[in-house]
Amino acid sequence: MRRITIKDLSKFLSLSTSTISRALLHDKNVNEETRKRVLDAAEKLGYKPNLTALNLKSGQSRTIGFVVPEMITPFSSTVLKGIQNILYPLGYRIIITQSDEDPLIERQNLQLLEEFNVDAIIINLCHETHNNDIYQSIMDKGIPLIFFDRIPHKSLDVSKVIIDDAIKASLMVEYLIKTGRKRIVHIMGPSTIRNAVERVNGYKRILMKYNIFDENLIIQTDGMTFEHGKKAVKQLLNKDIEFDSIFAFSDTLAMGAMNFLLEQKVRIPDEVAIASFSGTELSTMVYPQLTSVQQPLEKMGEEAAKLALEKIKNSIAPSQSILMDAELVYRAST
Repeated sequence: MRRITIKDLSKFLSLSTSTISRALLHDKNVNEETRKRVLDAAEKLGYKPNLTALNLKSGQSRTIGFVVPEMITPFSSTVLKGIQNILYPLGYRIIITQSDEDPLIERQNLQLLEEFNVDAIIINLCHETHNNDIYQSIMDKGIPLIFFDRIPHKSLDVSKVIIDDAIKASLMVEYLIKTGRKRIVHIMGPSTIRNAVERVNGYKRILMKYNIFDENLIIQTDGMTFEHGKKAVKQLLNKDIEFDSIFAFSDTLAMGAMNFLLEQKVRIPDEVAIASFSGTELSTMVYPQLTSVQQPLEKMGEEAAKLALEKIKNSIAPSQSILMDAELVYRAST
């Protein structure tokens, strides 16, 4: 069966193709009765609009780009759910790309989305400075760029949705201290991510406050998988560094560390307490369940989508910074 076209609708309704096109675009110059006739006929005949052609007429693609380091853990997918909550009812579609924590792949993804003529891009970057030039170039071309969680260098004026990483890290470490822990390891994320630097600064500040800071207890990783968490703990054990607790940059690092310790018959939390930052669903899927700084991920996505809509409406609107709260959730791992 051949595809129904606007010309078929025109013949069926005895209306011009231009009137039908405007009705399908909800043009305010088409009266409500005519618009309803067109929509009813389109449904009856099984008309499927050529979205590319309609978008060319409207000047918008009705698509939003979503660029994230990974879609394996629930972090990005939960943020995406929040974005969909706002954008789907408005008729937007979302193009999802994954950088695999590789700035070069992220760059290619951004260029691809630019070619698709997306109306805005919502991004969680994988390196603080590597792609600043393309971020600026995209914004200079009038495509709004909204950052969440990880943000670029402060030299870029961007809209963003963030958590106060340093403060929340400090509060979690202080909680561990108050439960009697004094040899607190920090498994740090890559230093090319601002969040990692802010969280380690929060960690240091509290330990220095209590005069128990030891540089040997900071283990820096070059990735954030379960395996990286496991390697971090192996490194501690191989160096015979004593520790009674771990605060990890992310759930995945914490879980990798915890699983390895359990394999070594280390009792958690009796011998080693473990806490993390992220608060994804993963923290409740392990035993013992993981104490974590729980970020409002779905709400973060909703706020990022709202910022994108504001920029689409007015591309020269001032950039905004939305600071969201996060909750410390105490579970069996501590």
